[in-house]
Amino acid sequence: MGTGHPLRIGILAFDDVEELDLVGPYEVLTAWADHSPLRPEVCLFSPDGAGVRAAKGLRLLPDTSAAEVGDLHVLIHPGGQGTRRLAQDHDHLAWLRELRPTTPLLASVCTGALVYAAAGLLAGRPATTHWRAVDELAAIDPSVMIDTEARFVDDGDVLTSAGVSAGIDMALHLVARLESTTAARDVRRGIQYDPAPPV
Repeated sequence: MGTGHPLRIGILAFDDVEELDLVGPYEVLTAWADHSPLRPEVCLFSPDGAGVRAAKGLRLLPDTSAAEVGDLHVLIHPGGQGTRRLAQDHDHLAWLRELRPTTPLLASVCTGALVYAAAGLLAGRPATTHWRAVDELAAIDPSVMIDTEARFVDDGDVLTSAGVSAGIDMALHLVARLESTTAARDVRRGIQYDPAPPV
């Protein structure tokens, strides 16, 4: 990317985004950024740069806007109820298509995959989404090869993850890909992520 930060990761915030879809990867990636020699920069942005109200009511104040965010190495598109609107927003879909050639890796959490599919970015590719949204994804683009079992699907330059908490797994995989498995394990230990649900 040429500037002081070769690795820039942008996480998109929007109204009715699912909180953990966004905050899960943000926690993983900023914990990584604190210790990595790669000095990744994690940026939170919204379409217009204004604050957003997430699905459960959490309010978030992004760093910048889509127009100002600049070149990214990775774009993370979370899910949530707000994706239904974005999947029909022609400007948003056009922005994604425009960003695609200059962004080496597109990632999604949960129903973020619906938006990528609506933009034509998952055509003929393996992908996953929240189990409740599998039929919606198939309806948007029947050519998507939907993996209903995986926590995340890595298809090279596109990474999709299943529902909500799966975004944490996907982000840890991203750390392993961008730096090393050791770095990812260090982050996992640091945030004490060791799933063993009590129920």
